[in-house]
Amino acid sequence: MTVTGAWRIGDPPGRREFVTGPGALALEAGGVLPAFTLAYETWGTLNTDASNAILVEHALTGDSHAAGPAEPGHPNAGWWDGLIGPGKAVDTNEYFVVAPNVLGGCQGSTGPSSPAPDGRPWGSRFPVLTVRDQVAAEAVLADHLGIDRWAAVVGGSMGGMRALEWAVTLPARVASVLVLASTARASAEQIAWAAPQLHAIRGDPFFHGGDYYSAGDGPVHGLGIARRIAHVTYRSEPELAQRFGRSPQDGEDPLCGGRFAVESYLDHHAAKLARRFDANSYLVLTESMNTHDVGRDRGGVAAALGRVTARALIAGVDSDRLYPLYQSAEIAAGIPGAPEPSVVSSPYGHDSFLIETGQIAALVKQLLG
Repeated sequence: MTVTGAWRIGDPPGRREFVTGPGALALEAGGVLPAFTLAYETWGTLNTDASNAILVEHALTGDSHAAGPAEPGHPNAGWWDGLIGPGKAVDTNEYFVVAPNVLGGCQGSTGPSSPAPDGRPWGSRFPVLTVRDQVAAEAVLADHLGIDRWAAVVGGSMGGMRALEWAVTLPARVASVLVLASTARASAEQIAWAAPQLHAIRGDPFFHGGDYYSAGDGPVHGLGIARRIAHVTYRSEPELAQRFGRSPQDGEDPLCGGRFAVESYLDHHAAKLARRFDANSYLVLTESMNTHDVGRDRGGVAAALGRVTARALIAGVDSDRLYPLYQSAEIAAGIPGAPEPSVVSSPYGHDSFLIETGQIAALVKQLLG
């Protein structure tokens, strides 16, 4: 049985590079990471004054492999491969593109599956992280690369949270920002959708309190349930109705214990995630999204957004039931000089920021133009 889909030391590195923090990272919730590493990938060439760098932020189960083919170390092609590359919207002939694996993740950056100072995986001992902690770690990466100010920071969903937090926390270091299908703070409904996912993982009999790495098995079943719940929120009801309706899976009869086609679809995505992700990272990152609030200890969301000096472009998806358009509107209304939010029109729901390459490319070109 699979224990974890995390990238581990000794696995093929692929295109990953690594930076280690210069010391302990004090965390917003009060804990400390005594040391940390971020995995990242780059495309293009940094110019002499380091003014052409773009930071690309991935979503919950994404990683640093934003562009390029599947290859050893990278089981899937880049999640934004249609946008990043020579002559594409994020033109690597012109820009130096950086995509880190988020702190707390499982694809090369320090997370629960990584060795703690005693050499054993962190597991249940891994500290609570917030989006601000993740941005603080990425600032170390920017320093390492010699980038004082990003030409742009772009991201969708959880990546949009980090992009926005960059613009609020370190406004002088962000020239422009694109926030896609995201929010200034997690809503009650978003937290509610996350709750059964967290319970599914922690309730798996192979979770072992989070210390399953040497147990010979892991909470794959619970992670699969979490993914099934989440994936429904990533798509729209009209798309599922048109694509699957009430059709049975080929060769199966729901009246005799078989599956509907839409159930098979969710099973596929559950199994696919288990092969490339870690259950503890899913918990850590989901809870960092739950606690996301740019207004915390800053006088509220409006006051926090008022700190942004970057040229901002905010966009939402008209069929997104997880991050509805009003949340994009709240961000745009609070950032000085920001236009009304752009609307990505798509039947695909929240995942449209990954699917609607043409519309997202137009937004990127508008931001960089």
